[in-house]
Amino acid sequence: MATVTIRYWAAAKEAAGVAERRLTADTLADALAAAVAASGGAQLNAVLERSSFLIDGHPVGRRAAESVALPDGAVIEVLPAFAGG
Repeated sequence: MATVTIRYWAAAKEAAGVAERRLTADTLADALAAAVAASGGAQLNAVLERSSFLIDGHPVGRRAAESVALPDGAVIEVLPAFAGG
């Protein structure tokens, strides 16, 4: 398992209740599930469903979260949908 940092921005930060969190995960899907579990749930999950993600500065795009492997030390940026974007 990789140790990663997930950083929340805007609505994701509010829903998570923290600006960032360190956790362990093998894939982006695992990391998002762990983040939801750590935050207590539904509000963060709703934000994540409409967010885009960067891993170490590279966009995930439309790849399935289950197919995105995370290297140890990766930084995941959670970017909620913004008005006009």
